[in-house]
Amino acid sequence: MNKLISIDEAVAKIQDGMTVMIGGFLAVGTPEAIIDALVKKGVKDLTIIANDTGFPDRGIGKLIVNKQVKKTIASHIGTNKETGNQMNSGEMEVELSPQGTLAERIRCGGAGLGGFLTPTGLGTIVQDGKEVITVDGQEYILEKPLKADVALLFGSKVDKKGNVYYNQATRNFNPLIATAADTVIVQAEELVEVGDIDPNVVMTPYIFVDYIVKGEN
Repeated sequence: MNKLISIDEAVAKIQDGMTVMIGGFLAVGTPEAIIDALVKKGVKDLTIIANDTGFPDRGIGKLIVNKQVKKTIASHIGTNKETGNQMNSGEMEVELSPQGTLAERIRCGGAGLGGFLTPTGLGTIVQDGKEVITVDGQEYILEKPLKADVALLFGSKVDKKGNVYYNQATRNFNPLIATAADTVIVQAEELVEVGDIDPNVVMTPYIFVDYIVKGEN
């Protein structure tokens, strides 16, 4: 199967109202070329699941500024004032999740688990509306899994079969979200032949990747 598609073909798979996971940490490891195309297309009412919302002029922040997002699930929003503005005005719903909790919720989604128990957030707004379960006298919040319609990854080196290597900090949430979406699209900084990536450094195996876009950040 030829997984290589154009950016236009990639964004055509993302429709209004979808839930989209996007890799990156402050836009490092974020597929910015795909996001730029999404901004141009004007897809709206998205639910975005990501570590953060980048900056107003970089990464996921561009979608926020363009008001294409109805809900954001992230671990922090402090680097993008527009996210905070839209949250406070009620234009966009924001669900803040502790970073480790967010990562584990995504992992559970990819592993087919029903959630996990954590003491993180007990007695805070993180607990609001969630079930608390007592185990051996200790209270835990039941955190439910997260899944998405589409996951957008950034790979430093991707072979034509879809095996992905992430360079240094670009790895962040990318391997996790690759497991937790119905459709997975990776933007390849460098596209190489099968066999050019040492199997020992493959971080996302090809079986998780549906489509590859060639585009440099």
